[in-house]
Amino acid sequence: MRILMIMTSHDQMGDTGHKTGLWLEEFAAPYYRFLDAGAQITLASPKGGKPPLDPNSQAKDALTDATERFEADDAAQESFANTVTLNGLLADDFDALFFPGGHGPLWDLVTDSRSIALIEHFTAQNKPVAAVCHGPAALVNARDVDGKPLVAGKKVTGFSNDEEKVVGLDAVVPLSIEDTFKKQGGLYHKGDNWAAFAVVDGHLITGQNPASSEATADEVLKILRAQKAA
Repeated sequence: MRILMIMTSHDQMGDTGHKTGLWLEEFAAPYYRFLDAGAQITLASPKGGKPPLDPNSQAKDALTDATERFEADDAAQESFANTVTLNGLLADDFDALFFPGGHGPLWDLVTDSRSIALIEHFTAQNKPVAAVCHGPAALVNARDVDGKPLVAGKKVTGFSNDEEKVVGLDAVVPLSIEDTFKKQGGLYHKGDNWAAFAVVDGHLITGQNPASSEATADEVLKILRAQKAA
């Protein structure tokens, strides 16, 4: 199994002066799910190098077993500090694509043409494309093989409007994933705030929030194992 994980390079929360970036749990939890399943993982980001981490994702109440494992894992730290850029990456070379969240993707991955092209190529090859929390922002401008919005007619989820209001950023973010997916004809579903909730529609897998990170990764692994067994 060869899995490509694409993370944000954006570190500014709009014009608030606050930092944002990648949410650590949303990288660490899937990373170790994939690693422990024997996958070869390639880490990438628009600018390459070390992705910015949202400081709040390193606060004590945001830490998990996976984040603590990451902090003690020199090999993972090295890989994370040296992500490759998206230049030259090909869907042909991987079996699945995964986007962790954090608010950063709302500003960079949502419009990154290289990321969008990869999503469309993975989709055309019937390979799993997965995203969790704000990671689904990367799907917004992607199209399916018929030229329709990728999420049109598909069951999807992502960070909900209710959760965005709770964290006080509904007036700061440049787009609402929930509203955008609905406008594009996506069949948006959500679970309880902060509870694990992942949705699968064919080879498209989306998770609602940080707590959904492992569940989203597990759904990717289910599809890859089923494909291997077929």
